[in-house]
Amino acid sequence: MPRFADPSIVVFDIGGVLIDWNPRYLYRKLFSEDTTAMEHFLETVCTMDWNLQQDAGRPWKEAVEDLAARHPEMAELIAAYDLKWDEMVAGPIPGTADLLWELKRAGIPVYCITNFSVDKLARARRRFEELNAFDGIVVSGEVGLLKPDAAIYRRLLDQHDLRAEDTLFIDDVERNVEAARAVGMHAVRFVDADTLRGDLASYGLL
Repeated sequence: MPRFADPSIVVFDIGGVLIDWNPRYLYRKLFSEDTTAMEHFLETVCTMDWNLQQDAGRPWKEAVEDLAARHPEMAELIAAYDLKWDEMVAGPIPGTADLLWELKRAGIPVYCITNFSVDKLARARRRFEELNAFDGIVVSGEVGLLKPDAAIYRRLLDQHDLRAEDTLFIDDVERNVEAARAVGMHAVRFVDADTLRGDLASYGLL
């Protein structure tokens, strides 16, 4: 039996929890396995901070044109981040979608808070059926908020009339997990599907 105050709702992240996204899957090919040059490019040109601006809602066309103007010798490589984005997604994280469907079959509501650009999420949803299974979703690129900003967690709670203490949030990034706890949600850091199964069972959800 679930313990008193155990959560009854599960809130997933997407990248690093349900799908395996990493720009290196693409750029290893584009740099012909020259990992030193690839890492320099990803650290100084198409950085994670640059990518996050698109997750926050900046249009990809604007982002690519602006960056290419500053690095014209790398314009083609920069454009690939947008045009060949699907090649950055290796596939599903093994086992996590199975847990999501298991929760759904058990009647557990499942929601999502994700840092994702709207158009890239649309592409991912065409590829991965589980990304269409949520009872509700807050997408950073749609609302102009990014994890770990407390406002994005509250947006989900307010939008769907949920109580923080009723939710269990799952994310692979520790600062996002800590931010969820700060607004009153239960939260666990995702490591792998087996560990998550144990976490869900400990909360009486499976």
